[in-house]
Amino acid sequence: MSRLLVTGGAGFIGSNFVHFVLRETDHTVTVLDKLTYAGNLASLDGLPEDRFRFVQGDITDAALVDELTRDHDAVVHYAAESHNDNSLDDPRPFLDTNIIGTYTLIEAARRHDTRFHHISTDEVYGDLELDDPARFTEETPYNPSSPYSSTKAGSDLLVRAWVRSFGLRATISNCSNNYGPYQHVEKFIPRQITNVLRGERPKLYGSGENVRDWIHANDHSSAVLTILDRGTIGETYLIGADGEKNNKDVVELILTELGQPADAYDLVRDRPGHDLRYAIDSTRLRTELGWTPRFSDFAEGLSDTIAWYRDNEAWWMPQKDAAEARYRAQGQ
Repeated sequence: MSRLLVTGGAGFIGSNFVHFVLRETDHTVTVLDKLTYAGNLASLDGLPEDRFRFVQGDITDAALVDELTRDHDAVVHYAAESHNDNSLDDPRPFLDTNIIGTYTLIEAARRHDTRFHHISTDEVYGDLELDDPARFTEETPYNPSSPYSSTKAGSDLLVRAWVRSFGLRATISNCSNNYGPYQHVEKFIPRQITNVLRGERPKLYGSGENVRDWIHANDHSSAVLTILDRGTIGETYLIGADGEKNNKDVVELILTELGQPADAYDLVRDRPGHDLRYAIDSTRLRTELGWTPRFSDFAEGLSDTIAWYRDNEAWWMPQKDAAEARYRAQGQ
């Protein structure tokens, strides 16, 4: 599988995967990305021209998708509308991209018998109580709670149905919350980091008790490559790095790392339908495929991420004011 087509490769998680693949393997990569507000060509700067190509286009464009799929050994499908708040304001783009886009891709992969890997999220499982010792597994029933997570759940089910009905050579991974370089400043961790770097106070939703299971984007990338190489067709693998932290602890770690008082943040109105807790059990991935994360210490990975945003202000500054204006309009 030396020729990879990566959808959404100019976005946060996709661009990290592209960098990882070109750094760690001899594969060639074509990125297909629509370049919505969440895509950024600057995230793909410096890649080797002899092994990398960028195509601007929509994954719902059946002719373009068919042409590109035909010429590649595998499709790694990152492209998605993924911001929960945006899905509450206008669900339609989430249906178009996450459902129709995935359908378009798996039909092309079926026609050309192309290996397919589908990137999904732990949010399809809903949430867990804060004091619940359980974690999500591959057998956890789906219970999505937003237009975003419900469309991702729908796309997962499409892939599973195409495996069973048509023999699609596909795998699925559901990953916990990612952090790391190239993440849009609308997201929780980069928003707080860039606020502090600009001399502004971080914003914490509600009481800050909501828990996320964090994983560095490089670890997500290594897991996806492992599944692509060694995963069993038709299987789902959960990707996580045992990084459970509540939002309050994350904000305080960011402030401390940047030399500020740990309590120098403001509480803002909670998000509608804010899931309480996510937690991933990645036993299958670790035991069956031998994968382990590099950043098993969240504080180490967070420090690495803070350093990236400190050193790359030119990347995130152009998007910062617009993102904060949207949050102010929402009272957040």
